[in-house]
Parts: sequence; C-alpha cells; structure tokens
Amino acid sequence: MTKTTFILPFFEALGYDTRNPFEFYPEFTADLLDSKGEKVDYAILREDRPQILIEAKSCNDNLEKHDKQLMRYFHTTEAKIGILTNGIVYKFYTDLEEPNKMDIKPFLEIDLLNIRETEINELKKFSKTDFDILNILTSAEELKYSGAIKKLLKNNFDMPSEAFSNYILGEIYEGIKTQKIKDKFSLIIKKSLNEFLNDIVRTKLEGVLENNNTGNIKNESAIEEIEIEKIIIKDEPETTQEELEGLGIVKSILIEQLGKDISRIEYKDTISYFGILLDGNIRKWICRLRFNTENKYIAFPEIDENGNKTNKELKFLLSGLNDIYNYKDLLKKSLELYSL
Repeated sequence: MTKTTFILPFFEALGYDTRNPFEFYPEFTADLLDSKGEKVDYAILREDRPQILIEAKSCNDNLEKHDKQLMRYFHTTEAKIGILTNGIVYKFYTDLEEPNKMDIKPFLEIDLLNIRETEINELKKFSKTDFDILNILTSAEELKYSGAIKKLLKNNFDMPSEAFSNYILGEIYEGIKTQKIKDKFSLIIKKSLNEFLNDIVRTKLEGVLENNNTGNIKNESAIEEIEIEKIIIKDEPETTQEELEGLGIVKSILIEQLGKDISRIEYKDTISYFGILLDGNIRKWICRLRFNTENKYIAFPEIDENGNKTNKELKFLLSGLNDIYNYKDLLKKSLELYSL
C-alpha cells in the first residue's frame, strides 16, 4: 500500500515512468552472481545500468533500523545512489567515506510532511530530465556536512552540550572552571544564544520594514523566511482551544462545498499563526488565524484580478470568534483557488 499510494507517485512526480521496467525496474537483483536471490525493491536504470537503488518500507516503519539492508544491496551493484524510504521520509545515500561502500549517514534527508524550499531544489536534481550523477555527487559532500553542522548548531542552541559550553567558557572565563561555574554558565550560554539569534531575526525584520517604507517593497517571501527563522529559534507553538474553535467555525462554513470531504480541512500551528489548510498542504492555505497578539486577526490569500493567488495576504481584525462568520465569502473563495 505504501508503494502504491506514496512511493510510486513520488517518482512519477520526478518524471519517471514507473510502468516501464527498462527505466524503473522492480525487484532488481542486488547480489553477486545472484547467489542469494537478494532483491532491492526498485532500481532506476539508465542505458540498462542501475543508477539509483530504492529500498521501500511501510509508512509506519522507523527507517533507522533498515539502513544496513540497503547498504548490503549498494555494495553489490554499480549504483552510486541509494534511497531508503517509507513513502514519507526519504534518505539519500552515496559512498563519500569509502568507495563502493554506502555511508552510514545520508547526505540528504527529506520529510514530505515538513519539506523546505531548499530541499525541493535538491530533489529536482534527481528528476529524470535533470539527473546528472556527477552533479549530484559533487554537491552530496557539501550537503551532508552542512546538514550535520546545522544540526549540531541547532542542538547546541537548544541545549548546549558540555563540550560546547566548555569551549565558550574557555574563551571568556579566566577563573577556575569548577562544576558549579560550568552549571552556572550553561544557563547563561543558552540564554545568550537565544538572544543572539533573536537579534539577527529582529534586524532582518527591521530591514524589510525599512525597505517597505522607502518604497523598495520586498515580497512576502522575505517575511515568510523571517517567520520560519522565528519558529526555529523559539519554543514549539502551543495550539490553544480558541484556535481549535476557530477551525471548527471554518469547517462549519466550508462543509457546504466539501460535504463528507470536510476532513480535508487540516491545520498547521506555528509561532506566528494558526494556518488552516486544504489536504495539509502549506501551499494551499485557506486562512490564517493570528491569535498570538493582543489584537486578533484572520488573514486570507490576496487574489489578483485574474483570480490568481499573490504572495500577499489580506488581514481583518476580529472582535471575537463569531466574527469569522462575517468572512464566509472570502473563505469560500480561498477554497476555490485550489482544485477540489
């Protein structure tokens, strides 16, 4: 079911003909001399030679325990890319550490439930029309280690490790570094890091606002980028009962159009807003409830004269939840933007 519902459509979206065994080979033999009958779920072929091996698992499976199986297949073929997936998370491997031996860690990992624009650009390199193994391998090393660096920094910003704290302490404190001093500075370091990152975001935001005021208007993607940074450095958003009640009102309005498919209306909560989406797709947002400030707002995608969504949003002040009913027509227009 995972293969049919998630994995095959994913590779079809990348341009591959999954019904052509000369291009997308199911149950590809992946052992020496076919002695053990080992078969990988799929292999993408070019000129009858495997370029990518794909090992598929159930969407309910944790992929952490399955990489060794793909590693075994990788070693016995000439393919340079291995993909381990449960249809939701896709892990991309190659042999950066040792030739013909798959690395333990992937150079790229993508979660389709939390995908970013930069990851979409990396995915394009694996499409049928853009596939260039040399180009992929050239960028794989940078991707792998830059990803590891970002993860290391994020972990230390969230909770500084002892080694990280000791390094900073060694640079700024000249006294004896007792355990009491280390414990004290651990909290100071964490607070300083958060303040430092917030200062960066604030500076960017002020720059965008200043450019807007001087007539050099930037599109909303700049604001969205800043909002994303805010989400990264702050705590997880807390979904309130008021936001869920707002979702219920929106559903009660849109049920006229969706009927029994009303379950397609989902939400994604962020630090900045409570987004109400079609099919859980952040690009198909219907409205945003901004209840995290003193004044409460509802926002809708701006629609141009041709009926297309722009990069801007329309905000309206709410005096209470029942005011959402006043925007019934705008909710319906937002929904109509997307193919039902």
